[in-house]
Amino acid sequence: MDSPVPPRPPEPRPRRRDRHGRGMRGPIAPPQVPLSASRGEAFVDLVHDSVDRLERRWPQLSDVEFTVREVPPPGRPDDAQEGGWDGESVPLGRLLSAHGNQPARIVVYRRPVEIRTKSRDERALLVHEVVVEQVAELLGLAPESVDPRYGQD
Repeated sequence: MDSPVPPRPPEPRPRRRDRHGRGMRGPIAPPQVPLSASRGEAFVDLVHDSVDRLERRWPQLSDVEFTVREVPPPGRPDDAQEGGWDGESVPLGRLLSAHGNQPARIVVYRRPVEIRTKSRDERALLVHEVVVEQVAELLGLAPESVDPRYGQD
């Protein structure tokens, strides 16, 4: 007697996103809309906006490298080349002087700035203040000399 052949398992149906005849789902927002930018990308844009605003008045800033880091490195400022912090006050930004063939670099720390602000407008103001303060330190000037509107907003 021949043993019956077990039934073939049904092939899994492909999952379709076109439920209820509504068409395929698309992105929530097109890529050019600010909604699709991540928080990190939006923060980098704020820094670039601030730098662009200052470069019109201070063309020598085109030689300075501006970067964004999530948080400052641990430790005291004299512990590492990039600096650190003492745990009592977290810096919002840092100036790294030029040495060798490396240009001067200004670093803005994203998370400490975001924690201190509630809205995008507040964040933009604080980012600009941090950038102005670091540029002022680089140029050896008062922040009010770098941007006359510093501290007025």
